[in-house]
Amino acid sequence: MNTVLIIDTSDNKKIRVGLKDYDKEHIVERVLDKQKAQAVLPLINKLLKERKLTLKDISAIQVNPGPGSFTGLRVGIAIANTLGTFLQIPINGKKIGEMVTPIYT
Repeated sequence: MNTVLIIDTSDNKKIRVGLKDYDKEHIVERVLDKQKAQAVLPLINKLLKERKLTLKDISAIQVNPGPGSFTGLRVGIAIANTLGTFLQIPINGKKIGEMVTPIYT
């Protein structure tokens, strides 16, 4: 299966997590004031369960590298880099094992 995990934590007030397979995109958005780090992984898990998928079904990750909230970018990129390394899948079209770095402005 060709499923892409989408992570966007660049906004300091909300997070967006989604799955894209073929031409269909399913995005979940949650408004948060804080504790963004604690919300992303449960949202990913919920989304996977709703679609009857597991982490192993993800073939790539797209993460928003910025610009955006300093802490938000760190959270999203850290999660993307960790999952990409663990699952041995590309992040933002980079080679497997190549890390994404944030864009701060």
